[in-house]
Amino acid sequence: MSTPFHWITTPLTPDLIRGALDLEHTAHGVLPHRLPARARAQNTDGQLAMAQSQPSGVRVVLRTRATVIELDALRTKRAYVGAPPRPDGVYDLIVDGQPAGQAGVGGGNVLTVDLATGSAQTRTGPVGTARFAGLPDRVKDVEIWLPYNETTELVALRTDAPVEPVPDRGRARWLHHGSSISHGSDAASPSTTWPAVAGFLGGVELTNLGLGGSALLDPFTARAMRDTPADLISVKIGINLVNTDVMRLRAFGPAVHGFLDTVREGHPTTPLLVISPILCPIHEDTPGPSAPDFEELKAGRMRFRATGDPAERAAGKLTLGVIRDELARLVRQRATDDPHLHYLDGRALYGEADFAELPLPDRLHPDAATHRRMGERFAAVAFASGGPFASGGPFASGGPLASGGSLAARA
Repeated sequence: MSTPFHWITTPLTPDLIRGALDLEHTAHGVLPHRLPARARAQNTDGQLAMAQSQPSGVRVVLRTRATVIELDALRTKRAYVGAPPRPDGVYDLIVDGQPAGQAGVGGGNVLTVDLATGSAQTRTGPVGTARFAGLPDRVKDVEIWLPYNETTELVALRTDAPVEPVPDRGRARWLHHGSSISHGSDAASPSTTWPAVAGFLGGVELTNLGLGGSALLDPFTARAMRDTPADLISVKIGINLVNTDVMRLRAFGPAVHGFLDTVREGHPTTPLLVISPILCPIHEDTPGPSAPDFEELKAGRMRFRATGDPAERAAGKLTLGVIRDELARLVRQRATDDPHLHYLDGRALYGEADFAELPLPDRLHPDAATHRRMGERFAAVAFASGGPFASGGPFASGGPLASGGSLAARA
């Protein structure tokens, strides 16, 4: 005689969700946000509003002996007129620290954007379910990493055994901010973005404030970082400032100082790593803004191009080369009074040799293999013994690069 199957529904409370700075209660359930309500109230940009609502690095974390887990969610997926369909979001299952499966949800909303006109339309759809079955019948720690590329309202959590929060394991808390590359575009899945890979290897708890198109030195983002508990902090600065063309060199230096000053108000002695841009050939010496290459788009390919003129550097327009030089100078200047401040040339994560082997598919964003490579390299630099984030993880016994105030590019 078969045993009846009984579902247990557990409320999605803050003690079961990590990586979000705020949880908004909606008509459907809970919407994780990666910026707090105060920051969102000061923002008027639709790109940032969308990016921060996409739960990169956010995961449902629980302890249970359940063999079946279902997570109901309402997704909002992006689509672009004339461009190939974007891949569906992926939910990664991690059991006791090891990958244990993937799932997706159907239905949901679709936000369709016309890049030529800037207009957008939303088509609504139903709630879907991510289901994980056949899990080991023992008490275990379970993490469900939410899609980095879909706004995700969490509706219900069901299991066939009771659930409880995972106790604090005493791991260091790493707070990272960056662009769409840190956000995850175009990683294979949420647990394989480069910050997630690095976080696993470093044995730390990640809060990822990678905000696609929106790493613009916004004061409200700095205040959010100031007010977020962290043992390790990194800030990756540059590509969005170029490809949005939002400021000139005169404004850049004071803006970086102001951003770092604000972070330091809440974290005066926390290890703080400033990372310059990875290699991006279209913007190494050519200013922005970036724009879709509409000739490529007609052929069904998403590619970007730089629309600035290299001669405009004389008038203070920013390029990646200009930004790297200025960031290195600023960190050297500040480090005389801040021994816990460090600098990493982003080309140590992805440089000329990497581009020759793994070119950027759309000329801006790394592919899945490059995300993994960047995460492994970051871990080997930052978490190694003597590195700025050395904390007892698997890299603490030693690493290939020197530590200190500046970690130079290997490219």
